[in-house]
Amino acid sequence: MPPAPRPLLLLTRPRPDSERDAARLGHDALISPVLRIVPVDHDGALLAQALGLVFTSAHAVPSAGPGRGRPAICVGERTAQAARDAGFAVTVGQGTADSLAPLIAACAVPLVHAHGRHLAQRLPVPGVVVYDQQPLALTPLARAALMGARPLVVPVWSPRSARLLSAMAAGARAPLRLVAISAAADAAWAAPAALRIVAETPSGPAMDAAIRRALIAEPR
Repeated sequence: MPPAPRPLLLLTRPRPDSERDAARLGHDALISPVLRIVPVDHDGALLAQALGLVFTSAHAVPSAGPGRGRPAICVGERTAQAARDAGFAVTVGQGTADSLAPLIAACAVPLVHAHGRHLAQRLPVPGVVVYDQQPLALTPLARAALMGARPLVVPVWSPRSARLLSAMAAGARAPLRLVAISAAADAAWAAPAALRIVAETPSGPAMDAAIRRALIAEPR
């Protein structure tokens, strides 16, 4: 019997994120973003003058101007690092919007949430939309991979990206190994999957570990 084909990673985050993921994971990968980040017009002065910020994505950090030591509450470590690099004094949550609530309540200054147009969960502070997450079609190579025989490991990083990608993968013939960052992202997946794994925590390191588990899983 010939050996089972080696799984392929299908990376669908915005291209810069997917390229970082591919380099870090060091596995055969096909990049086909289903979202692109597009800045939108917003009140830049309001963010530059805000006494404190909340960031639930690293994509929002550049919109807030120099940190100047202002407090910033960040959803997770990657967003926190982007805020540190911009000069903010960072407090880090545990990867979910719910984990930010006590940090927001404990902050001594008024906060403004800089965020994308599509939010999984609203926070109890004023918000400013600073970018849009526009859907993209899969590339021809990605569509061909979905119709092939090689197993595909498919990480999804949000409920919205899970919904978008699962709609595109509804007729897939390839065995799909879903890796979801959260139970909510897993629940949003509507296509068949031969294997489903939810990361132990909603964080980059936990996603990396879950992806590696999916890559070495025995065929079913």
